[in-house]
Amino acid sequence: MKIWILIISLLFLKCNTDIKKDFKLSVLKNDKKYIPSDTLKLMLVNKKNHLIDSVVYHLGGQKITNTQSLKNKPLGIYDLIASVYVSGKKSEYKEKITILSHSIPKLYTYSILNEYPHDKTSYTQGLEFYRDTLYESTGLRGKSSLRKVNFKTGETYQMVALDQVYFGEGISVLNDKLFQLTWQGDMGFQYNPNQLIMERSFAYQKSKEGWGLCNDGQKLYKSDGSHKIWILDPHTQKETGNIQVMTDKNAINKINELEWVDGKIYANTYQFKKNVGIIINPKSGAVDGVIDFTGLKSKVEQVSNLDVLNGIAYHPKRKTFFITGKYWSKLFEVKIEPKQ
Repeated sequence: MKIWILIISLLFLKCNTDIKKDFKLSVLKNDKKYIPSDTLKLMLVNKKNHLIDSVVYHLGGQKITNTQSLKNKPLGIYDLIASVYVSGKKSEYKEKITILSHSIPKLYTYSILNEYPHDKTSYTQGLEFYRDTLYESTGLRGKSSLRKVNFKTGETYQMVALDQVYFGEGISVLNDKLFQLTWQGDMGFQYNPNQLIMERSFAYQKSKEGWGLCNDGQKLYKSDGSHKIWILDPHTQKETGNIQVMTDKNAINKINELEWVDGKIYANTYQFKKNVGIIINPKSGAVDGVIDFTGLKSKVEQVSNLDVLNGIAYHPKRKTFFITGKYWSKLFEVKIEPKQ
C-alpha cells in the first residue's frame, strides 16, 4: 500500500513539473525595456494546449491585463508575474521588465562664486543649511560626528561624536528636527538641531543601508546605495514607498548625498562617475540632468587620502549650492547652470 502511495505521489509531482514546462511567458520586446508611452503586450504560450482555468498577470505587485498601458507606471525595474491555473493548480512564470525615461538628461556645469576653508580631516557625508548655519555629518567608524560649522571661516561651532560602532552618513532638517543616517548600522538618529542633543533613534526597514537624506518640507527622502530613493514618514521615519532612479538607458546606482531644491532632488553619485551629480524628478524617478563637476577636486589641497566629491547643500537665501568632498580642504559656493 505504501509503495502505491509513493508511486502516485511521484506521478503527481511529475505531472505538475511537466505542466509547468508546458507554458512560456512571452513579452513583445526581446530586450524587455520600455518607456512610459509604450504598451506592454504579453502572451502565454500553451505548448501542449492544456485547458486553462485562468491566467492572472501582475506587474510590480499590481494586477494588469495582457495588454497594459505603462502611461501611469513610475519608472523602474519590475517583476512581471503570470499566474496560470490548470485543474485548480497554480504555476508562476516570471520576467523582469525595465521602464526607462523617455528623454535624455540635460547637461549642466558650474561656476564658482566663492571658495571657503573646509576641515581637511572631515570625511564629509552630509551637508545641510538650517537658519544660516551649515550642519555637517562626517563618517568612518570611531571618527563619525555631527557638527555646526561657520561656512565662511570653516570654524566648528559645536560637535558631537557618534558612538564608535556607527559610521555617520547623510543629514536633513525637517520640522525643526535634525535627522542623521548611519551607513551599515541599520539605524538613524533624531536630534534637537539647536543643542545637537540626540532625542531618539529609528530603524531602517526594506532599505539596505543609510547613505543620503533630504526633505521636501513634508517627507524625508533616503538613499541606500542602490538605484532607489526611499520615502519616509516625517514623524516615524517608516518607509512609505520608493522612487527608482532611471535615465533613458539604465538605472543609476550608488546614489549618495541628497538635496531638495525647487521640486527636484540633487544628488551625488558615489564612484559611479566621480565628478558627476544628477538632478532627479521625484515624481517619476527620471534623471532630468547631469552636472559635470570636473575640476573642483583639483582646486583643493592634494593630500594622500583625498577622496571623492561628496556633500551638497543649498542656501535658500543666497540661492546657491555649496559643494565639498571627503578630506577636501575647501568648500565651494557655486551656481549650477546649463552646459553650453
